[in-house]
Amino acid sequence: MGIGEKSVEIESVPLRQVTDALSRTRPFTGVAVESFPAIGSVERIKAAAGVVLVESGQPWEHYWIVLAGEVRAQRLEPDGTLTLVSSMQEGDGFGEVPLLLGRSHSMFRVTASRDSILIRFGEEGFWSLLACCHSARKSILADMAQRMQSYQVEALHREKLVSLGTLAAGLMHELHNPGSAAKRAASQLREHLLRLQQLSLRHSEHPKSPQQLECVKGLLEHALKSCRLTAMSTLEQADAEETMGAWLAESGVENAYTIAPTLVGMGFDRGQLACAREFFDAEGFSDALNWLDSLVSSVSLVCAIEESITRISELVMAVKKFAYDERSAARSLDVHDSLQSTLTILGHKLRLKQIAVEKRFAASPSVIETRGSALSQVWTNLIDNAVDASSDAGKIEIDTWTEPQTDSGPGWLGVSIADHGSGIAPDVLPHIFEAFFTTKTQGSGTGLGLEIVHRIVTQKFGGTIEVDSQPGNTRFVVRLPVKVPAESKL
Repeated sequence: MGIGEKSVEIESVPLRQVTDALSRTRPFTGVAVESFPAIGSVERIKAAAGVVLVESGQPWEHYWIVLAGEVRAQRLEPDGTLTLVSSMQEGDGFGEVPLLLGRSHSMFRVTASRDSILIRFGEEGFWSLLACCHSARKSILADMAQRMQSYQVEALHREKLVSLGTLAAGLMHELHNPGSAAKRAASQLREHLLRLQQLSLRHSEHPKSPQQLECVKGLLEHALKSCRLTAMSTLEQADAEETMGAWLAESGVENAYTIAPTLVGMGFDRGQLACAREFFDAEGFSDALNWLDSLVSSVSLVCAIEESITRISELVMAVKKFAYDERSAARSLDVHDSLQSTLTILGHKLRLKQIAVEKRFAASPSVIETRGSALSQVWTNLIDNAVDASSDAGKIEIDTWTEPQTDSGPGWLGVSIADHGSGIAPDVLPHIFEAFFTTKTQGSGTGLGLEIVHRIVTQKFGGTIEVDSQPGNTRFVVRLPVKVPAESKL
């Protein structure tokens, strides 16, 4: 239900008629009747419990005083749920923040949670109130400061949860692939080990001559020397496998075309297998090569498991670097390491849109001395925004460089992150670092991401951040002092 329906009564009343009631509210405590501005009339609203006084996204044009009852401000979330932001009790005023900040629309849904009576000042009346009534002005500005602080704390918490969600989603995607690969490899390894055991038992039934043992030893040494398969072009590999398979089939080898790719991949050719063909009979030669195939395949699967576990370990290390919060007075921080860890965490988003990342890490040295932390949060916001701005199969460019110390300033380490999306509109560009400013749809952004980035870079690290944007090229440039000034803080 909204204003204008039968559960809401709105009447215009002379201000003098409600000054006694207003003087008992917190903003007007101790204000003499003669101190009230010469406002002809205000609106008195009687609202039943549950009535929506202002909907999220609607124009905001009033300052309100609760004479009786209770009013709640709630944020509408993307999933349609409501989150309580603040509650205004009898005697409280609200609505000064959007008016003082020049916000033309409501960020919240304002609802009467109990049967309530409110006084509503229009925008002109509000400014007259601030100009003429010192006590009310002092109270209203104090309310604004307190609410802004509360909003920032709450929104900062939400922004951290968003970053945590991005981190968790990245880990889910990144850990899934190596985890699944290790599971598949372990399952296949079990099958290969059973087959290897069967072949070994069959192979051991026949005594081996010194030449046969020497041949098998040489084949094993070649097969087990590396986890890396021989690098070949697709056409070269197909030709080699076809040639190997045909030769094995002609020699009477069981599963000739099945084991040929494994042998070719490990770098075997007919010349290296010639000793086995020479010293074994047809059945022994077939068993020897199938046994070798099972052994090589098992080793390859062990290598795959090792590589998957290594990948998982790298992800864990990346998360530790990403989330690292140093408590000591000073430390060294490798900016390249920080950037790479963030790219690792956001790898799933890059792959989802098939975005290429061109890294030109030219900063040398890439280490800065700092007491600051949370630098990864800067890269996460900037790179994540670049991914969102990029089209599918686009490209993001990350450059680093060093600027030497001069008489007028310290040495700097520069980082630029560029995308080739549609760019930032000229009328939006001056406001992107402002708190609560967002071009995203209602409920999908806090408007604090870039404000937090600016605060971390400038206050925590003593650096600078600039942005240049045209259609097809948006570039954020961050400069960090190699040594952070002593007064830098968040």
